[in-house]
Amino acid sequence: MSDNNTIWEHSPAVDELPEDVIFVDTLRCTGCWTCALACMTGNGLSDGKFFVNVRTLGSGEGIDRPAGVWPDLHMSWMPYYTKGCLKCKTRTDEGELPYCVKACPNKALAFGPAAAEKIEAARERGSRIYQLPAWEHSKEGVIYASPDRDIL
Repeated sequence: MSDNNTIWEHSPAVDELPEDVIFVDTLRCTGCWTCALACMTGNGLSDGKFFVNVRTLGSGEGIDRPAGVWPDLHMSWMPYYTKGCLKCKTRTDEGELPYCVKACPNKALAFGPAAAEKIEAARERGSRIYQLPAWEHSKEGVIYASPDRDIL
């Protein structure tokens, strides 16, 4: 596996993926927070404590504010996994999906072997495949696909 400073510009080879990889397809994410709430509830976390947060990628002026000028506005979302994320090890050891993956209504998340297939599909459609750099202090083994503006 590459070090945490790596930002991949292509899909990592299948043998570079950890068995417990989580894949996030930002083209499919609608920022609904279902992943974060499923994680919080399923893991019995106190209100307001999240192992998964959802970032709004827009103007940077606050939550859910688009970038651009009318009529060319754009905004997207990115689930961010903190180091506290357990990847629901107890569940996955029993063959279940992590709470976040199971609950996602838009199938923006995948886990394990299904993630490798989705990574390849995203790469083929022209997405940039990457993991967050070390300075983000995020959970290891989370791979993202970023939509290319030309395919939106």
